[in-house]
Amino acid sequence: MKAFIVDDEPLARRELRRLLTEFAWIDVCGEASGIDHAVREIEELAPELLFLDIQMPGGTGFDVLARLEHVPQVIFTTAHDQHAVRAFEVNALDYLLKPIEPERLAAALARARGRNAQPAPATGAPIEQMFVKDGPNCWFVPLAEVSLLTAEGNYVRLLWGQRQPLLGRPLTALEQRLDPKIFFRANRRQIVNLSCIESVEAGIGGRLHVQLRGGGPEVEISRRQARVFREQTSV
Repeated sequence: MKAFIVDDEPLARRELRRLLTEFAWIDVCGEASGIDHAVREIEELAPELLFLDIQMPGGTGFDVLARLEHVPQVIFTTAHDQHAVRAFEVNALDYLLKPIEPERLAAALARARGRNAQPAPATGAPIEQMFVKDGPNCWFVPLAEVSLLTAEGNYVRLLWGQRQPLLGRPLTALEQRLDPKIFFRANRRQIVNLSCIESVEAGIGGRLHVQLRGGGPEVEISRRQARVFREQTSV
């Protein structure tokens, strides 16, 4: 499994590399000390596992994740106490407090191995999850669970269960990375998850109105997109 280390402390990176030599199936493909460098290297090397420090000069590890197209499995490494870390509701594999204990590292790596990490996605492949940083809140969001994406200027509002976090990317850029078999452009401002549609009704002027499951909002499909929708879904 390819792993990448992000930490601004050289001694911390060196110690983690030393600890990882005990695990022959881990291949440390690179490391970075800053946010910009980390983002470039991670996108190029496509590691399956990321050891990520939280506090770094110029930002945080969460800023790194928010800029990645494809987010690997993440193990946070931090000198902060668990109460500070737990404030972030993210689906990380684990949080390792510095100095890292070999037993805790072994347990985290066993969890990573148990998830049967898939090979890194090819460039241009649809993204399956995103890291979203909205104010003090952070989440790993599986896109299959997002029922609706709505443009708000150069941002996108995600409807994810009962949450509606704001993603700092324009809708047009995000659309290019979504799986067209799952997501459908309903109108100029909205993209809907086809699997989250509960019902479809005819509207005025050839438009369609779809109702999302779970009491979600009604979404209008424009007249032009309605034709495509009917062809794609056999409605």
